[in-house]
Amino acid sequence: MSLMFNEFFQYEFVRIALVAILLMTPMYGMMGTLVVEKKMAYFSDALGHSALTGIAVGVLCQAANSNLAMVIYAVVFALLLNQIRYRGKASTDTIISVCASVSLAAGLAILSRGGNFSSYSSLLVGDVLSMSQSDLVMLSVLLLVTVVFYVICVNAALAITIHPTLARVKGYSVRLLENVFAVLVAVMVTFSIRWIGILLINALLILPAAASRNIASNMRQHLWLSVIFSMLSGLLGLFLSYFVNVATGPVIVIFAGIIYFATLVFSLLVRE
Repeated sequence: MSLMFNEFFQYEFVRIALVAILLMTPMYGMMGTLVVEKKMAYFSDALGHSALTGIAVGVLCQAANSNLAMVIYAVVFALLLNQIRYRGKASTDTIISVCASVSLAAGLAILSRGGNFSSYSSLLVGDVLSMSQSDLVMLSVLLLVTVVFYVICVNAALAITIHPTLARVKGYSVRLLENVFAVLVAVMVTFSIRWIGILLINALLILPAAASRNIASNMRQHLWLSVIFSMLSGLLGLFLSYFVNVATGPVIVIFAGIIYFATLVFSLLVRE
């Protein structure tokens, strides 16, 4: 076992990936609890799929930084979805599904011109081992912003989820808080796309929080268990993927899925 650990830590890119997992997974654990409580799984999934469209917009505009174009598009897309949710007559899930489908189709159409989509296919599953030290700095800043938002706004966010009208009476700025939350999720999801992958990013956001909800008896337990499950999935996924030579993102999600079903079975047994 010690030889395995020595081999695991001998490469700098693996050490960087490990630090990235320790920064990324608590962030997803925290925000995942709010996404699950607010029933916004479709919303975060739509943001992940919009990443391709953001890159496509950057290509059309000949942007020098495709990542910046992706983040800007995701923020605009998130705010637009919020506006449509407030003003639309259809259900939220329907609106999000329609907008996400059209956005994704537009992105695929643009990027596939001339058969060039293969150069963007790596974004589908991501590669956490490709991170650099500058990426860690950005992740650290994003984690700090997420912690500050959660500490300051969690009570207001939950109040809005339970009863928006009562939250307004208590003085909470419902529309502003919803927009800030949407923008933060958009930035967090889009920024991590390159390492976790478009197809998997929503699972990492939802599964640990959903697993925590299966067995948590209050919001505090929901938060801490979600963070623990997210970090455990990330560490086990990184370690196993290195030694079996497969993509890290899918293995992380597989472990998160195993934890979810384990907590689901446990909760069913306890109820009986």
